Amino acid sequence: MSRPPQEIAAAMLRRSFEELSELERGVVGRVADRRHVSRNVNHEFEGQLTVGQRLADRMAAFGGSWVFIGCAFAALFVWLGLNAVILKRVGKPFDPFPFILLNLVLSCLAALQAPVIMMSQNRQGVKDRMAAEHDYEVNLKAELEVMGLHEKLDGLREQQWAELIELQRRQLALLERIVGERGGR
Repeated sequence: MSRPPQEIAAAMLRRSFEELSELERGVVGRVADRRHVSRNVNHEFEGQLTVGQRLADRMAAFGGSWVFIGCAFAALFVWLGLNAVILKRVGKPFDPFPFILLNLVLSCLAALQAPVIMMSQNRQGVKDRMAAEHDYEVNLKAELEVMGLHEKLDGLREQQWAELIELQRRQLALLERIVGERGGR
């Protein structure tokens, strides 16, 4: 037999149901209905992403990997190697020594990569907040369930104490009757 959410809020959280936040009301309602709170927030979050957001996340993941660093070094060595080969064969490389064109390419890459990484980090922050909120819901429900179990155990203990006291009262009455009968002989 479940209790109404208003009673659970008053007994366990010491606040009225109306004083609770929307999140807490949802958890108390689930406790009252004996429904689960846990869910896969990663799946929910991934389902809301647009194609552009998914692409940005993949680009940010690649941009922060050892594979990217290896590819960047390989591209730099190829660039420098091509300049050296062209310098020896033709006499004039396509990007002479202070490598201004290479600097421009690297600057453009950094200028495009930075916002993509920032967008991905912002989404990760939102995802982390969703996970923290979900953790709070699960923890609150677990706490309410434990408090409910404590109440049930306390009720059972008090009932057993009452039964024990009643049993002792009957035993004392029986003992007094026996002593009274034996004392009368």
